[in-house]
Amino acid sequence: MPLRDINVSIISVNNCSLLALVQAQSESQQPKIQLRLAGDKRKHYEGRLEVSYNNEWGTICDDDFSIEAANVACKELGFLGAVAWSPSAKFGQGEGRIWLDNVHCTGREKSLAECPSNGFGVSDCRHSEDVGVICNQKRIPGHRFINTMNNNVETLEERVEEIRIRPISSHLKRIPVTEGYVEIKERGKWRQICDEDWTPLNNRVVCGMYGFPGDKNYNNKKKNYWGFSVNCTGNEAHLSSCRLGKPLEPKRNGTCGRGLPVVVSCVPGRAFAPSSSTGFRKAYRPEQPLVRLRGGSNIGEGRVEVLKNGVWGTVCDDNWNLRAATVVCRELGFGSAKEALTGAKLGQGMGPVHMNEVECSGFEKSLTDCYFNNDALGCSHEEDAAVRCNIPAMGFQKRIRLSGGRNPYEGRVEVLTEKNGSLVWGTVCSENWGIVEAMVVCRQLGLGFASHAFQETWYWAGDASADNVVMSGVRCSGTEMSLPQCLHHGKHISCPKGGGRFAAGVSCSDTAPDLVLNAQLVEQTTYLEDRPMYALQCALEENCLSSTAKKNDHSSYRRLLRFSSQIHNVGQSDFRPKLGYHAWTWHECHRHYHSIEVFTHYDLLSLNGTKVAEGHKASFCLEDTQCDEGIQKRYVCANFGEQGITVGCWDTYRHDIDCQWIDITDIKPGDYIFQVVINPYYDVAESDYTNNVMKCKCRYDGYRIWTYHCHTGELQKKKLY
Repeated sequence: MPLRDINVSIISVNNCSLLALVQAQSESQQPKIQLRLAGDKRKHYEGRLEVSYNNEWGTICDDDFSIEAANVACKELGFLGAVAWSPSAKFGQGEGRIWLDNVHCTGREKSLAECPSNGFGVSDCRHSEDVGVICNQKRIPGHRFINTMNNNVETLEERVEEIRIRPISSHLKRIPVTEGYVEIKERGKWRQICDEDWTPLNNRVVCGMYGFPGDKNYNNKKKNYWGFSVNCTGNEAHLSSCRLGKPLEPKRNGTCGRGLPVVVSCVPGRAFAPSSSTGFRKAYRPEQPLVRLRGGSNIGEGRVEVLKNGVWGTVCDDNWNLRAATVVCRELGFGSAKEALTGAKLGQGMGPVHMNEVECSGFEKSLTDCYFNNDALGCSHEEDAAVRCNIPAMGFQKRIRLSGGRNPYEGRVEVLTEKNGSLVWGTVCSENWGIVEAMVVCRQLGLGFASHAFQETWYWAGDASADNVVMSGVRCSGTEMSLPQCLHHGKHISCPKGGGRFAAGVSCSDTAPDLVLNAQLVEQTTYLEDRPMYALQCALEENCLSSTAKKNDHSSYRRLLRFSSQIHNVGQSDFRPKLGYHAWTWHECHRHYHSIEVFTHYDLLSLNGTKVAEGHKASFCLEDTQCDEGIQKRYVCANFGEQGITVGCWDTYRHDIDCQWIDITDIKPGDYIFQVVINPYYDVAESDYTNNVMKCKCRYDGYRIWTYHCHTGELQKKKLY
């Protein structure tokens, strides 16, 4: 098996901030400067642009700054260029001198010091005008850096290209690679790092880069060492953010001071426990956590939610940064954070905002151990914080592909499997293939969410050599990271229709809707009504009553548990019906078309979960009843209009509308569970199905009914603090 090395680009850095060690002194005697990205940054490739001149750090004024100047600065820092620049101290106000003002660059300069300006220290600006830059996250391979500061080396020229973890011989077949030599590529050659001055904090940073939440000690000779030590604080998101230590003098035999190379031994999260084979036998089912991620399209990303007094809530993005995001990532079994996202970038949550102004040291075991403000006044769900975490390289994407589609996001599903001692591509049987299975495929490929699942793919001409079915009986729960983790027939293939035109297919999307029922409104609007049968004939035709109602005469009454339902779309794309206009059903009683025949289930359950009332399957006409401020309604039921629920809008079915009830006429007094399930058959793809269930406790005494403790998702038992 070929050696699996982990590679990323790296640059040499200093002083716990992203630094480019820059030689700006040319033939024209340009002054020597050094740049870094600092401030309230949420990604390692963005921040307030600071410059060191005469061994003193200062900032740059935003007057006349341009994207050309940002490009020069980012390239000087070792990135491919700039994506944008930000005025008015977006990344916080700096301190000290404002070294540069009215900087004019053409974009061709090699250093910011070459760009015309007012001169160093000549400025009429305040720190409220400090400029920031957002660089392209890709680095320049083999970028040259000159260290002129803080390392006692005046003209040290270093060329650092990449870093990798090379697995030790006993771990060559393990996936993911958790243990190995840390090696740096310098001038085209891989060199090991001497463990002199290497600390556990350095291990923590390296392991976090590769998606591991922790590290452990490794008791370990090889020549060809890199000539420097590395000093990390442990909070860096990337080894490139650590300080470049002192140069090391090699011994005559080529070894370093202690004669040992650095070896890291990372501890993977439970979901990524290494396997001697290329797949996993079972998907990891996590226990009830205190922190969770929701709304993310890929593994290790999502909106941050915390559990308090049995209720899930969100985190306000005030002061949200990489340190806090990294605590979340490590707590959940991932590595350090790649991004700390603000402004509800991964969708808005519902319910309370539990935490505000979170401040972490970076070494807490849980986000709930960090300092935070309980008072979230002024915070709305438009400010929900989110994270993207580093995850281990599992190689899942190499064992599945989409074939024949019009674009990389769709096609027939083909998987790589072992047959007669060799690896071959084949198709997946489409029997019982649905949106949940498609979700796992899109996640495994890193393509986000599934938008559709296909049981016929004759219109996608896949690879003819891969027509044979190699996987059948696939049933997924939705939490799996790869298709082989789902239940399936294994080597005993059973697919009556065969592959070819009946092979499984998917289409994927970067975004998806997410429906959530307003549980508080249900609790507030529940009541009983005794209604005569002569006023329920339309409801009887719609099967909204228990079967015993068909035997009643028009003068009898039915006892109805009425309530209002308000269904919010808190996802990142509109919720649209699966069926087109031609397949919608006209309902004479309601005088409109229903685009989804079974949109919700209304049920009354015993305390052990058994149905005691027949309930009914409600069909809906979907429209935007109301929307958040600034969002326009797009969908309306009247006049055969477009149906759906826009992001940031909700569809309300009032308690006094026909069929907005459960018939409890035949129910005896007692304690029950009132349950509503939205999109129960997964007809439409959503980013999160766990919040589609709403449950209330209720007590019925034969005359009145009380509903309480209404919540979405499963009943929570743990408390946050």
